Amino acid sequence: MAMVTARRGVLSDVNVTPMIDVLLVLLVIFMVVQQGLQKGLSVQIPPPDPAAPTSDHPAIVLEVEPGGGLYLNRQAVDAAELEATLTRVYAGRPEKILFVKGAESVSYGEVAGAVDAGRAAGVQVVGLVPRPAPGP
Repeated sequence: MAMVTARRGVLSDVNVTPMIDVLLVLLVIFMVVQQGLQKGLSVQIPPPDPAAPTSDHPAIVLEVEPGGGLYLNRQAVDAAELEATLTRVYAGRPEKILFVKGAESVSYGEVAGAVDAGRAAGVQVVGLVPRPAPGP
């Protein structure tokens, strides 16, 4: 606090410089904390291309059931003939995409064997279908 002597008495002025310094430091701290609180993922999604050709072929879903049961679009397939069946199905397709759906009680090895059979048949993209989320 600065004091100035005048004819009529003592006048006092409040020195606001330290308060401004404290406010600026708090502002910087809040700006840094705010950046850390932001959650999310920045991604760039390409705009939809209306001229892109759509596929005339339905998706191929391979279901792996407990006990070695295999179903290709809900039709039973023998495990020994799986690779030959997939090769025949994908022979005329330009897009070689296979979706594999494993039951809850199926071991990892059975699902991996189905994926390997698809890769051996020439499938380029293998997608794993997740279990549905439990609903309310």
